[in-house]
Amino acid sequence: MPENAEQKNALEKLPPPSFELLIHTYASQALVAFGHVPNPIDGKREVRLDLAHHAIDMLVILEEKTKGNLTPNEAALLEKVLHELRFQYIDASARK
Repeated sequence: MPENAEQKNALEKLPPPSFELLIHTYASQALVAFGHVPNPIDGKREVRLDLAHHAIDMLVILEEKTKGNLTPNEAALLEKVLHELRFQYIDASARK
């Protein structure tokens, strides 16, 4: 499928695919769902604990399915991100 110049330029600006990027993508979705950062689509902040929970669950699946196959840095990053997001979820749930 041929790409036009605009599509090619947009692809060149994307970071290279990586496990770390996958973790950060789900973490970013959770931060939007917590209302910490504006939704990139509409610019609004809205607390959606169901979406935050979903993003955390997706990271838990990654953790379970990749156990023993990650580099020490990847495993530490995933553990740290999950720890932080879980505490944010508990905090947000308590305020609701």
